[in-house]
Amino acid sequence: MMRKLTASPLLWPVLALAALLVVNVILTPSFLSIRIQDGHLFGSLIDILRNGAPTMLVALGMTLVIASRGIDLSVGAVVAVSGALACAHIAASDNPAGAATVITAMGIALGVAVGLGLWNGMLVSVFGVQPIIATLVLMTAGRGIALFITDGQIVTVTSAPFKVLGAGYAFGLPVAILVSLAVFAVVGLVVRRTALGMLLESVGINPEASRLAGVRHRSIVFAVYVFCAVCAGIAGLMIASNISAADANNAGLWIEMDAILAVVIGGTSLLGGRFSLTGTILGALIIQTLTTTVYTAGITPETTLVFKALVVIAVCLLQSPKFRAMLTRRRSGPKRDGAGPSTSVTTGGGDLPTREMSRS
Repeated sequence: MMRKLTASPLLWPVLALAALLVVNVILTPSFLSIRIQDGHLFGSLIDILRNGAPTMLVALGMTLVIASRGIDLSVGAVVAVSGALACAHIAASDNPAGAATVITAMGIALGVAVGLGLWNGMLVSVFGVQPIIATLVLMTAGRGIALFITDGQIVTVTSAPFKVLGAGYAFGLPVAILVSLAVFAVVGLVVRRTALGMLLESVGINPEASRLAGVRHRSIVFAVYVFCAVCAGIAGLMIASNISAADANNAGLWIEMDAILAVVIGGTSLLGGRFSLTGTILGALIIQTLTTTVYTAGITPETTLVFKALVVIAVCLLQSPKFRAMLTRRRSGPKRDGAGPSTSVTTGGGDLPTREMSRS
């Protein structure tokens, strides 16, 4: 039982998140307290979930892209373009507070996000461009497109319906949290209750073998890049809604790095194949909690990236079977003289001794 527990890829992310929460409780004893005000839940934990909702969404899309043996560096640019389009449309409207205006703005933003996802998917699956190069093109151009839409200025809007997505509440919880959890639930049902998840993993493990087996690998690659772009588009709307403005320079800046780190911390291999949506959510929460911890401890924000790197390295090393095997060998010490010959095999949970063989 203990061996299965230590072999679980979710163990170390859970322990890392718990350790960060303990540190925050030590720094701020009331950190875990949640209060109800005006029928809404408030507290540090609620803030972590709400502020981490955009990263969760982008990381969910990134998980499926990485599972297909790809990568998407353009999600930050899609976030900026999505927020810029929505705010520009609302600001130019005669009725910025109208629900129809907000719905149209969001529809335009998500429609463009779908188009950007199709562009990435076409470059990767049809023309065979390396994913890191294909998405790097949009990463660079997309930020410029967002700046062009906003004329290089911060576009502010005053629209109560638009503010609901990023700063509104429903059923006592922030709408951003509910949207992220809804996307997580839908994606989980689709990839774990249908054959799509298995087909996606097969494409990531061996695309050529999947093609020979009759799997429409190009369609799957297309779909995951479009889904990732849509998630980034929704995240862009959340960020713009939360601040009631579109900042093309800073919106979604480095969110692609946070998403990739969340996926890696969650146990998904960058080589493609098996993936963990639950692990990705834990990874996103770790990153957001770490950011909160840095601010709570009074550490300068400029060093946040350094702390993120240290935590990621620590969690990834603890997830590595080879690193755990090295620690196990050091704790057990050198083999004593006279010990009988034995063999062992290395698995994800460490060294499993096999049956000893002796000569008669």
